[in-house]
Amino acid sequence: QVQLVESGGGLVQAGGSLRLSCAASRSIFSFNVMGWYRRAPGNQRELVAHITAGGNTNYADSVKGRFTISRDDAMVYLQMNSLNPEDTAVYYCSARTGLTWYWGQGTQVTVSS
Repeated sequence: QVQLVESGGGLVQAGGSLRLSCAASRSIFSFNVMGWYRRAPGNQRELVAHITAGGNTNYADSVKGRFTISRDDAMVYLQMNSLNPEDTAVYYCSARTGLTWYWGQGTQVTVSS
């Protein structure tokens, strides 16, 4: 059973920054893709950013230029800069191997105006 554990969420003022981290219970390089999704109140879950095993990245248009996904040997990160209230959501770490998806429990990010 794969476990993903997020950390780093919290309350920040508009214009501020946060860094989310995701730890997996096995090597992150064993996954085809790892990424971050978010769900704002009343909205569906949406992709924020992902990174492939080969290091290719993809971002939602709404976060391009502000968010950066990265990884090291053990963790996947989401650096979030220039946050605005529309970024308020629960952020979920995800990982995919083949057709199997894994999800973390989520971490709350709240941006005050």
